[in-house]
Amino acid sequence: MKRTLSVILGLCSYTHDSSAALLVDGELIGFVEEERLSEQKHTKLYPAHAVDWLLGRAKLTSADVDTVAYNFQPARYLAESPAALRMALSPTTRDRAFARAHGFAKVAVRTQRRLRLIGRQFPAARVTPVLHHRAHQLTAFAASGWDEAAVLVVDSLGERQTTTIARCHDTLRPRAQTLEAINDPASLGYVYGAVTEHLGWRRGDEEGTVMALAALGDPARFRSLFTHAVHTTATGFRINPAYFPTRTLTSGYERTSRRFVTETCPERHPGESLADVHRDLAAALQERTEQVMVHLARRARVLTGSRRLCVAGGVATNCVSIGRIIEAGIFDEVFVPPAPGDAGTAIGAALAVHIGGRSPRPVAGVARTCYLGPSYEDQALDLTPWPALHQKTLGIETAEFLADQLAHGTIVGLFQGPVEAGPRALGNRSILASPLEPGVVERLNATVKFREPFRPFAPMVLAERAREFFTLGQQAPYMSMASGVTDKTRERMPAIVHANGTSRLQTVTKAQNPFMHAVLTAFGRRTGVPVLINTSLNVKGKPICGTPEMALDCLANSGLDALLLEGRWITK
Repeated sequence: MKRTLSVILGLCSYTHDSSAALLVDGELIGFVEEERLSEQKHTKLYPAHAVDWLLGRAKLTSADVDTVAYNFQPARYLAESPAALRMALSPTTRDRAFARAHGFAKVAVRTQRRLRLIGRQFPAARVTPVLHHRAHQLTAFAASGWDEAAVLVVDSLGERQTTTIARCHDTLRPRAQTLEAINDPASLGYVYGAVTEHLGWRRGDEEGTVMALAALGDPARFRSLFTHAVHTTATGFRINPAYFPTRTLTSGYERTSRRFVTETCPERHPGESLADVHRDLAAALQERTEQVMVHLARRARVLTGSRRLCVAGGVATNCVSIGRIIEAGIFDEVFVPPAPGDAGTAIGAALAVHIGGRSPRPVAGVARTCYLGPSYEDQALDLTPWPALHQKTLGIETAEFLADQLAHGTIVGLFQGPVEAGPRALGNRSILASPLEPGVVERLNATVKFREPFRPFAPMVLAERAREFFTLGQQAPYMSMASGVTDKTRERMPAIVHANGTSRLQTVTKAQNPFMHAVLTAFGRRTGVPVLINTSLNVKGKPICGTPEMALDCLANSGLDALLLEGRWITK
């Protein structure tokens, strides 16, 4: 008798950063964010392209799916409404208590409706909602490949939870035990998003811009304000509603108070010139975020006794905070998964269902891998829609050719193999440039990426030579950690050193990415430094290019010199 497969589809959908993951008998078949295929950055739509690709790759149909795992539990939202009504007893939260109770109840109903919508897509499947932070915990721990670790999740909001500390164990069947949770309205992600919006950038998208701006400001100006606004406690932190009014989940309510505006500055409009007050506000926000993250990491160490830490949630993308945790020496090693934000919870939701089911199959295909999406290695290329572009096919010495071009100052888009998981380009959908080229940062920002001139660019380096140039002291495979730099780096490659003296580092091993390892080796042979600038293959406001067509559009409409697309050298 033929054994029936266990087919679990994990979904992040209808909120932001829609994505899908597929587990068959516990093995991760693939994962991709919908934006990489639909060209709609941070899309919240049902991830139809992602689901179609996953089922096609596994040679399955929607009728073969046993369970759809969704990354939120509607009932958990509903539980917040009574607590919200109790806020009416306090004068500082009274004005928002009823709106908050209604908002959380409304989201609970909306989430339940979404589950029914998903069920209609898969009539033979059970739709199982998974606690949001549990999905984050399992994604992070399973990706680490460790046998045991503390897991710290910090984001804006998962149902009610904003911060959790768990102990996870068992590589083959990952288990997570939450030891402590902080509920909304104490939310570090909420505060960071509120100030991002106040400074004129898009909340939920451009927090990284604020982190970069912070290096140019003086935190002392608003240090006292943020100490009072985000107050640390013995077990975590709390938010002062006098500065950041309580969240309502209803439109029309400001996230910053009149007092905050009075004590800082008026809201900056997009396109308005930056002033010192904006830089200083960003600096104080970032400093306080780092302090609270280190405080939470210490708490995680005390609660779990673990010597290794995984960090997930939207705030885990704050690479400077992760660098501060590493510098503090609280743990022997720190790990951030390639997709630490909500998109990655599609994997964790599927894992939760698999582990909670009857299948004896171990989890496979998740640990220490990031190249999980579609590849186009055998696809024919038609340049007819791009008449100004020209191509030639390269031979077997592609890595040597690319290294030579980069050494001579060419800025190249690289499109090879499967799409990366997560918000960082990790050598398969990248823009590469020499860090030795004069004016390279200015050129990349102004003519290639079309973004703010203060934004830094991250380096990738041969893992075996990282200590020559960076002081992090551990591997950083997913460009999620800010590292100090050595004197050699400051002298030879100032282009990759941000104003705060750090670089957001990616270490590359031969096992992880053989082609990029070969390119870095060849570039190092020519220049003496096996280091390249690596930024994502896109322009500001667009998602990372997931398809050849997106990559060709990027080449045609930006200041890129050339595109290496699956062995084809394409120029203008």
